[in-house]
Amino acid sequence: MEDTLDVYAQPPDPLEPLVTMDEASTQLLGDVEPPLPGGSGRPPREDYHYTRGGVQSVFMFFAPPLGWRRVSARRTREDWARQIKRLVDEDFPHARKIKLVCDNLNTHHIASLYETFPAAEAHRLARKLEIHHTPRNGSWLNVAEIELSILSRQCLGRRIPDAPTFEKELAAWNVERNRTASKVNWQFTTADARVKLRRLYPTF
Repeated sequence: MEDTLDVYAQPPDPLEPLVTMDEASTQLLGDVEPPLPGGSGRPPREDYHYTRGGVQSVFMFFAPPLGWRRVSARRTREDWARQIKRLVDEDFPHARKIKLVCDNLNTHHIASLYETFPAAEAHRLARKLEIHHTPRNGSWLNVAEIELSILSRQCLGRRIPDAPTFEKELAAWNVERNRTASKVNWQFTTADARVKLRRLYPTF
């Protein structure tokens, strides 16, 4: 926990940007009957019958000090590695090192790079990363979760029928959110944790 909090407390460095990353899933649902538009003082109404379009997962990469994020649909196990390559080569090509905060999911490790790319390429990408895993049961420490919650409320909290529509809505939300450059000002520090979460620390 303190490792993650210490990373958040470091002053911004354009050569070593802080990026947080998380995943989420949402179920695709379509309308059987067209929804009824709202009227004066009456919200739109939708039929309780719906069609199922499967489940879509998303990656959220979010740089809190910069107000930048990139959200994209996830398809395969190798996607994390390919998203990391994009993060290194396209999103932050001039960074000396990227401080990446993510949870401890088994795919969020350097090994995924070596499973996806030739060893030399995996090594190149790995050297650009400084990975900080949030502790087990400590996903609330990941600022990307906050951004995923906003995505859910602003974009995904309604019926989306299929994958093409889903990806189109993600892209539109991403553009608008980056246009406003909304940031997160993280205030919880290591010193706070030692006081407010002292029950989590070992006693002797």
